[in-house]
Amino acid sequence: MLKQLTKWWTVLFTIAGFASLSIINPNIIQSIEYAYYDTLQQNKEKEIIEDIVLVNIDEKAIAAKGQYPWPRGSIADYLRDGPDDSLYVLNVIYSEEDRFGEDNLLAFEMQQKAVVLASAPSQQLTGGLGTFVGVATFGEQNENWLYKFPGLLYPVDGLSNFAYGVGATVAIPDKPTGVVRRAPLVIQAAGNSYPSLALDTLRVYTGEPSYQMKVGANGVEWVRIGKQDPITTNSFSELPIAFWNQFEQISITDPLPSGKVLIFGVTAEGVSNPVSTPTGAMYPHEVQAHLIQTVLSGVEIKIPDWSAIFELFFLVVVCLGILGAVYGLPIVPGVITSLLLVGSGYGVSWWLWSDSLTFVDASLISLGSLVVFAQSSFNNYYLTFLEKRAIMKQFAGYCSPEVVTILQQNPSLVKDGMKKDVSIVFSDLRGFTPLGESFGDDVRGLTTLMNGYMDAITQPVLDANGMIIKYIGDASMHIHNAPMEDNDHAKTAVQTGINMLRAVEKFNDKITKEGRPPIGMGAGINSGLGYVGEMGSTSRHSYDILGDSVSTAARIESKCKEYGCLLLVGEETVSRCNPEEFLFLKVDDLAVKGKSVGVGIYTVLDLVKDKYNKPAEMHEAMHSNYQKQNFDKAIKICNDLMDCFEGQMQGYYKMWIERCEYMKTQDLPKDWNGVFIATTK
Repeated sequence: MLKQLTKWWTVLFTIAGFASLSIINPNIIQSIEYAYYDTLQQNKEKEIIEDIVLVNIDEKAIAAKGQYPWPRGSIADYLRDGPDDSLYVLNVIYSEEDRFGEDNLLAFEMQQKAVVLASAPSQQLTGGLGTFVGVATFGEQNENWLYKFPGLLYPVDGLSNFAYGVGATVAIPDKPTGVVRRAPLVIQAAGNSYPSLALDTLRVYTGEPSYQMKVGANGVEWVRIGKQDPITTNSFSELPIAFWNQFEQISITDPLPSGKVLIFGVTAEGVSNPVSTPTGAMYPHEVQAHLIQTVLSGVEIKIPDWSAIFELFFLVVVCLGILGAVYGLPIVPGVITSLLLVGSGYGVSWWLWSDSLTFVDASLISLGSLVVFAQSSFNNYYLTFLEKRAIMKQFAGYCSPEVVTILQQNPSLVKDGMKKDVSIVFSDLRGFTPLGESFGDDVRGLTTLMNGYMDAITQPVLDANGMIIKYIGDASMHIHNAPMEDNDHAKTAVQTGINMLRAVEKFNDKITKEGRPPIGMGAGINSGLGYVGEMGSTSRHSYDILGDSVSTAARIESKCKEYGCLLLVGEETVSRCNPEEFLFLKVDDLAVKGKSVGVGIYTVLDLVKDKYNKPAEMHEAMHSNYQKQNFDKAIKICNDLMDCFEGQMQGYYKMWIERCEYMKTQDLPKDWNGVFIATTK
């Protein structure tokens, strides 16, 4: 079940899940998106603003004037002492008459200065109060897109009549975070459209008489002050606020600067509550200052309508790219490509923000791509782990640990079939019958001894980085040059065959001391092309080799007993070996059963070649006479060589004398090539 869950296609469900989150956009995803947006604002370089100054009614002012709220005559005093060329923005709601009866004092000073007052939308009142500057609407003539309120807390007529402007202080916190990131420039209260405090302040600041608002089928498109450039908003006339401004802040008790936009607000502790913003808590008049500066500077933070579709498309493309990289590329390029794709969301988003203040959320893209990368990597790692474990299980006893490690690092050496030049070695045990009889009914003891025999002949193969293909009863088959490369595989195969015979001798020393009869081994070696790879059914398969050279090697091995030789080697293998390194003796030109062409067969003796140069020449002469049909001379040479080569060839020479006697009875053609045609495998 777990293996099925780690298939590559299971990652598609994860991609589909993140795509669904992008479409549904639940609260948790919105919170992550807003957090990323806030980070972009926080990392923006601060801009020092000189035209706007925050005038704070702070603890120092409270200490000087007493408990807040003050009589409005106190505010009038500060206006009277202030410069005439500044614009005064009072972010304080004067919706009721002054309980100290000093509205007239403030109204008088307002007639001397340019003052903008604040109003506030209300859910309690059911009517808008006072006068306002109307908003001319173009397009759909539909103001249903604006934020609507039942009423408006408007300054009393005794003050609003003398104000240069009155604007609504409203900012809608984003859900679910409760952070103010944008504010509407126009609202609707009691059926009337009202400008925001920031918008009306700018109207007064620029000296324009009115506003225009363009409404399309999808809502508000832009708001314009008089003949100024249009201010692009969202459908609800909201404008994202740039919070990276740095304003000079002074106490209301300090001398007020000349030629500035002075925004008054309360900062005294316990009197006014701060507002949450992307860059931290701020007092309401500071938020208004940032909004005013955003509009005044022409800074336009774009959150385009197409961003949601772009984010979804980008998410799917990046995740599919990671899936392809993990499963389709080697490990290092795959990881590098995947990590680049994981970071591409933030890269593109950061570039759009830096280049044009266009916000595209990269958080879900990066989160989704990171999860897809983690899942794909785990799946691929797990499948690779299973593959390596299967290779370990399959080959641990058939090749050296070094070869197993290489196969685990590159499973394609096993999985991908190939046509390859190899050397094949077949071996078979000799003398099993007397050995089995010596154990009687002790099957366990016989099995233990046979396992020891297989260990003995296998170790030379492993030492030479050969590959055991199979064990069949008391026989074995192994190859060289697959899956491990071995440019001298013919030489390696011959030397391994000799080492296997040596191992059998040592094994005999051990078992004869235990009272068991000695055993022997015959082996056949051939070189040539073979088809190598995993073969078998879906449920049961193994690493194997097929080909004509394989069947030839098997038939060569089957002739060991007939020729009286322990190790037979095909002429193709012999031709690839250095004749100075091994003592090869020709055995026969044999057309094995099923073949019409003769194959030269040789034996190799575990002897020092230089000591037997003369006998080797005589052996070669014997075969020359045999081919020339000089059988009596060939028989004589066989008898002369009977005690040579430390007696290892006696069995062969006896067989060959019988062969010569037989051939003497045959009616052979004059052009006979000396090839003996076998009638059995």
